[in-house]
Amino acid sequence: MNTQILTVSSKGQISLPVSIRKLLSIGSGDKLVAYASGDTIILKALKLPTAEEFEASLNEAQEWAASVGYSERDVDEIIKSVRKKKKV
Repeated sequence: MNTQILTVSSKGQISLPVSIRKLLSIGSGDKLVAYASGDTIILKALKLPTAEEFEASLNEAQEWAASVGYSERDVDEIIKSVRKKKKV
């Protein structure tokens, strides 16, 4: 595990050490997501899939849905059901 101590600037900013950026292939403009719980902060690199990776995941999901008998109409109904529950 690569552990570093970071200092928060007067603007609330931190700099990620080069060793961590290299280890995680984080470059300028990349996005991170921050999770906070109690006194713990976790930063995670947010990597968007390539078009090919997204298409492969979509195909996998469609194959799974077909294998369990879901149709596109079923998915629409499930989404509507979840959205109704969130409004309550």
